[in-house]
Amino acid sequence: MKLRSKRTIPGVMGTIGVCLLGVAAVSGQTAQEPKPQMAEEVFKNVQILKGIPVDEFMDTMGMISAALGLNCLDCHTGDSDVSWERFAAETELKRTSRRMMLMVNTLNRGSLQGTRGVTCYTCHRGDLRPKVVANLALQYSAPVEDPNEVEIFPSPGGPSADQIFDKYFQALGGERRLANVTSFAARGTYTGFDTNRTKVPIEIFAKAPAQRSTIVHTAFGDRVTTYDGSAAWIAAIEKPLPLLPLTGGNLDGARIEAIMSFPVQTKQAFNQWRVGSTAIDDREVQVVQGTNPGQSPVNLYFDESGLLVRLVRFVDTPIGRVPTQIDYADYREVAGVRMPFRWTSTWTDGQATIELSEVQPNVPIDAARFGRPAPARPKSQ
Repeated sequence: MKLRSKRTIPGVMGTIGVCLLGVAAVSGQTAQEPKPQMAEEVFKNVQILKGIPVDEFMDTMGMISAALGLNCLDCHTGDSDVSWERFAAETELKRTSRRMMLMVNTLNRGSLQGTRGVTCYTCHRGDLRPKVVANLALQYSAPVEDPNEVEIFPSPGGPSADQIFDKYFQALGGERRLANVTSFAARGTYTGFDTNRTKVPIEIFAKAPAQRSTIVHTAFGDRVTTYDGSAAWIAAIEKPLPLLPLTGGNLDGARIEAIMSFPVQTKQAFNQWRVGSTAIDDREVQVVQGTNPGQSPVNLYFDESGLLVRLVRFVDTPIGRVPTQIDYADYREVAGVRMPFRWTSTWTDGQATIELSEVQPNVPIDAARFGRPAPARPKSQ
């Protein structure tokens, strides 16, 4: 995946770090609605991507951005940063995108018999225009492997998933010590495209078996993400809704990230595990892929010491699968177990790094920390 620095777009409610095909009609929305709103209920001028939740719609915009190597203002009008309404304005690139989505859907439903074998990225690969001439330099140069595209093949002579997990738990301090940590509260800093690469404070709360809350204290207001064990939300002023419920692959992702806070549960998180291998930065790693019926797979990457160094999860959108990559580093001992103090998350809408400075294990945490947060409000000027 090609990483590009996204331009910051100051909108009427803060910074907008994602590209839209419509405009958020935030008036009249409440946090009490039991069902997630569909894209056409929140955005204006949605013609193709109807009937999908708002968070999936935003992931679809990220897929288009990654496939074309563009950002919000490239597809929308140059003054779209003035107000949300300007994102609904027609542009030639938006009209072209709609035609391309119809073309891809026709190919997948017809020639490919209903499988998603073609996406925007298939042809564009980070460029606005697909390549039409064979690249001889690429053909005869050394291949560059993407470890996130690892294919899992049976390896009779290699370690089993159980053996890899046993080594992982032992590297962390052993299952008995891991089971003794049932909660933690952490503090540190958050740095990302959405903070203009400025470090801001972050708080993280986690409780076993799978509850988690993060609070990023930005200059515009707090961004709160919670998972209560079954549902998840994001409250942030830069989102199209002040309280955005997570659905589908995003909800599955919140679950697996909460589970990884207490890794001894990892083996039970998926029905089936498969094992493969690849390399990250020229270092050999073992890959364990977990699958559940009706969900996208999750890939876990373990180095030679047994520690988890990467997690890759996916979200399915109408135009392709979107990856989120989390790299773990700087393991330190807390209450007799090792925990990563540095997490780098990379996805189609940017990259962010969390660096912990303090972790307090086994502290009491109010259950309200993990429930539905209040809708985000900008800081008073």
